[in-house]
Amino acid sequence: MLHSENNVGVSNQQKSKFIKPGTNWTEVYTRAAEVAPGAFKKDRINNLWSGSWQEIGAPHAAISPIDGTSIIGPSMMDAEEAHTALLSCVKDHEAWAKVSLNERKLRVAGAVEKIKNNRELLALLLVWEIGKPYRQALTSVDRTTGGVEWYLDNIEPMMQDRSPLQGPVSNIASWNYPLSVLAHAMLIQMLAGNAVIAKAPTDGGVAALTLAMHFAKEEGLPVTLVSGSGGRLSPVLVRSPQIGCLAFVGGKDTGGQIASELVRVERRHMLEQEGLNAWGIWNFSDWKSLAANIKKGFEYGKQRCTAYPRYVVQRSLFDQFLETYMPVMDSLVVGNPLAVADANDELPDVDFGPVINAAKARELELKVEEAMAKGGIPLYRGEFNEDNFVPNQNRDAYVAPMSILNPPSSSALYHSEPFGPIDTVVIVDTTSELLSAMNVSNGALVSSIACDDIDLATKLAQEVNAYKVGINKPRSRGDREEPFGGKGASWKGAFVGGQYLIQAVTEGPAGEKLYGNFPDYQLYPPA
Repeated sequence: MLHSENNVGVSNQQKSKFIKPGTNWTEVYTRAAEVAPGAFKKDRINNLWSGSWQEIGAPHAAISPIDGTSIIGPSMMDAEEAHTALLSCVKDHEAWAKVSLNERKLRVAGAVEKIKNNRELLALLLVWEIGKPYRQALTSVDRTTGGVEWYLDNIEPMMQDRSPLQGPVSNIASWNYPLSVLAHAMLIQMLAGNAVIAKAPTDGGVAALTLAMHFAKEEGLPVTLVSGSGGRLSPVLVRSPQIGCLAFVGGKDTGGQIASELVRVERRHMLEQEGLNAWGIWNFSDWKSLAANIKKGFEYGKQRCTAYPRYVVQRSLFDQFLETYMPVMDSLVVGNPLAVADANDELPDVDFGPVINAAKARELELKVEEAMAKGGIPLYRGEFNEDNFVPNQNRDAYVAPMSILNPPSSSALYHSEPFGPIDTVVIVDTTSELLSAMNVSNGALVSSIACDDIDLATKLAQEVNAYKVGINKPRSRGDREEPFGGKGASWKGAFVGGQYLIQAVTEGPAGEKLYGNFPDYQLYPPA
């Protein structure tokens, strides 16, 4: 249970919290509408094509996970409307492919500068839409601009003897990183000479993405944004013959459906999906460094594709692991990321706020209940500190940190990523068991080995079915020059990052094979 002084009860001297003035949804949305009046309307966020904001589609009701506030959502289009937008994007692509690299660099740099100038507004939109704490939201904006600036500085040699694709790049991405993954990729795809079309995430992030792409539109970049259900828009955004490449970030269920559709069409693609990323702990003693990594790993409630929700621990080290792990869990601060006790207070630096919505919170609770009903042992169950919330606020989307020891193999938590603040711990007696427990999800994006014997750790790392394996450190998605991909079911298609991203969205020499995870061949560049 949470028992540190910062996480229990309500102090008699503690002032009631309230949303910091200037940061409530109405004020934040009004600021966005002042910057981009064509995009942000009273009842909807418009779609974008042909260089204009289009009030087409039905307004979609949205709820903020922060406190259940009704917020403005996107205009949901049908397939026919999306097809019209795609045809416009194809025309944009034909024209943009003729624009010089120097001109493309100037326009992308202009968009990046405007994003930097609106850093705080973009971060507040992220807080309201996806529940990301303010400091972490600022980091997302900074990673977006810093990553694109790196490409601006390094794009010329990467584009040597390369040309834009024959059609625009289609982007479908999840809600958790609408800027530092989706907007970042779109700006680089346009820098490489392609027009882009993207489906705005329905669950959250559409306002932040829209504002960022407003700045791209102002600079004359060829961007198209559409909103709608995946089922309705997938035939247009996945199978249309005019598309030159498909970039997808999301879960295995949706990704698997898209992969099966791609079997019927020859389409360049990169499909980033989840896997169960794991820490394997064997013959290890540097518990202080592990504690810091466990703590940082809970940022944003582990709603990241590179989060580590599984710890596989050598039995003889389990007591030392607990001595390290439990105080970290006690130290986690969960709460409303906009709640302050005084108007002059800085926004709270919580470790995480809500998960994406109430339905996800209930799903996580059910998975924990299932694991325990089948024999899993509740190792840790956190409690909320009332001081970290606005009194009587809606908390349906909040989940306290939890950990299950030895989840049974028949439970969902054993073999799949929870995508929330839920850990599982598995005790093993041999290195073979260690590897087996780390590899239960048929491939992962990242994993790590914690071991004092570097030679043994390196040997074990070679048997871990993850694209990036850290030794005594976590691995992340990375950006800039660092390549990124996945093994097994965690990734399909071309790898990204640095030159690999540019190669994935451009045409090279005849007969060129891309680095990636493909059905007919697999080439893994150094991770």
